[in-house]
Amino acid sequence: MAFTRDGSRRTRVHVVSDVHGNARDLARAGEGADALLCLGDLVLFLDYHDHSRGIFPDLFGEENAHRIVELRTARRFEEAREFGARLWAGLGADRRGVIEGAVRRQYAEMFAAFPTPTYATYGNVDMPPLWPEYAGPGTTVLDGQRVEIGGWTFGFVGGGLRTPMRTPYEIDDEEYAAKIEAVGEVDVLCTHIPPEVPELVYDTAARRFERGSRALLEAIRRTRPRYSLFGHVHQPLARRMRIGATECVNVGHFAGTGKPWVLEW
Repeated sequence: MAFTRDGSRRTRVHVVSDVHGNARDLARAGEGADALLCLGDLVLFLDYHDHSRGIFPDLFGEENAHRIVELRTARRFEEAREFGARLWAGLGADRRGVIEGAVRRQYAEMFAAFPTPTYATYGNVDMPPLWPEYAGPGTTVLDGQRVEIGGWTFGFVGGGLRTPMRTPYEIDDEEYAAKIEAVGEVDVLCTHIPPEVPELVYDTAARRFERGSRALLEAIRRTRPRYSLFGHVHQPLARRMRIGATECVNVGHFAGTGKPWVLEW
């Protein structure tokens, strides 16, 4: 708990995104904060830096993981899909069950690490239908919804937009825009993906532009929140920039840093 010079209480929140299996640091991410905000991507399917980590190498081995990362990085998405399809076909008819089982094991560990209170939304690699089974009483899941924390209004919009990667929670632009519209005017707009600004969507490690949201960018310009917070792009060209009155911040690749971004007012 923090106080100002005149003795009034301050509010402090910690924000994480792209946790990707880092339960150890997640368990400490809320220390000293009034609340933890999580902007999605709890699941680790494949670590682009360490090809031995994640569901994919657990199922198919590190060599195959290295190959599919190589193809995706080269933007040879059709070849990557064909290569992946051959591997997945080897699992037989229970492919969905195998994937879901692996995701469930990760979710059990991730959600157990959340402090109370936690406010969370989905990332593009998450599986929203499973979240109600793991979110305890101290975790509030929000998507296209708002919540008040310390006198400020926070809006949450989860998921990603359609891409050649075909990750689990990608939705149409129109559906995403409707969620942005439902949130309306807030002090802090929390999303998994960034607004569609070249400096914010370019990943310097993957050497490609990720998908940002035009609807999010328009909402920032129109409603002028104090902050726009997001993740998704692990190594962005720019981690923060101002758009009009709004400070736009990539809160970081938590799987790699293990440190939350801090907001205090």
